[in-house]
Amino acid sequence: MISERGVGLAALSLAAEPMAKYFDPQLFNDPFDDPGLFVDLVFERRALLFDLGDISALAPRKLLRVAHVFITHRHMDHFIGFDQLLRCLLGREKTLGIWGPHGLIDAVEHKLKAYDWNLVGGYEGNLQLRVSELSVDGRLASARFCSRNCFARESLGSCACSDGVLVSDPDLTVRATVLEHGLPVLAFALEERARINILRSRVEAMGLSIGPWLKDFKDAILRGAADTAPIPVLWADQEATKPQTLPLGQLVSNIMKITKGRKIAYVVDVAYTRSNVDAIVALARNADILFIEAPFLHEDLEQAAARNHLTARQAGTLARFANVNQLRTFHYSPRYRGREENIVDEAEVAFFNDRTKASRPAE
Repeated sequence: MISERGVGLAALSLAAEPMAKYFDPQLFNDPFDDPGLFVDLVFERRALLFDLGDISALAPRKLLRVAHVFITHRHMDHFIGFDQLLRCLLGREKTLGIWGPHGLIDAVEHKLKAYDWNLVGGYEGNLQLRVSELSVDGRLASARFCSRNCFARESLGSCACSDGVLVSDPDLTVRATVLEHGLPVLAFALEERARINILRSRVEAMGLSIGPWLKDFKDAILRGAADTAPIPVLWADQEATKPQTLPLGQLVSNIMKITKGRKIAYVVDVAYTRSNVDAIVALARNADILFIEAPFLHEDLEQAAARNHLTARQAGTLARFANVNQLRTFHYSPRYRGREENIVDEAEVAFFNDRTKASRPAE
């Protein structure tokens, strides 16, 4: 069966060559400044934003693309940009998803109540903020705030959050896990679904035409049809002797290529505890890129532990445990300004070297 090839959740595209990367993640601040990750969804007119500290480095045109914001916690350097984002979006016809830990709905409500909204009813667009908070017991509560209603709070209830999945659409999923930083914080993983690329050049090389029949081909793949299932085809040269159908398996092996979806993980402001390590490794396992904090050098381990942060060595060790492909550190303490190479080197040594001697913290 085609479903055994693992393409049941895949997106389908028609391309001359395998498709380019679906999303482009970029840390938008200096590693000593407020943490933040902007993920441009390059084939769509939208983007994702992880953390909401100082966002002045992002142009308004980028902020207008943001469809979802994922907030790790509400320390000032992770949440102070809320007002700036609100100012940019106000008056637009837009729905913005905001996701974070328990207490986020109250915090957004208090932020909004700090302003007078007596004139907002005259704005052309209705800005809607859909705010959702994930509790430590895995429940997701949501509320809506609309500019048309002067941002009055409207409860949307709560539900169980299966496997930490916050956002799931045909192209990607965003998953969260709850970690400890002296208070609950969230870490996130963004994963692109596998993509089924129909290669135009191979379709044409078989003498077939591009046409509506490819939709039937797609539907057969997605419903898990057998390799022998006949698929109606359209030939470029309509000779009577050519078959009107071809076996699904033959088409799959000749004109289709499955591209593995990419995965990134975002981890910031966490202590190096056994429970955190296990949760981070599970979340980031086999990620293409792990974006992870490295505020301290390991020579200052005691300070890192006292402040519930990681050292660069611990960040690199976590990347090794999770078997990620690429490590990107950020959120450095200002005490190391001018010594950033030491942080990068320490993390990379732990990531690349001595892979058999990694140790997990005891609890």
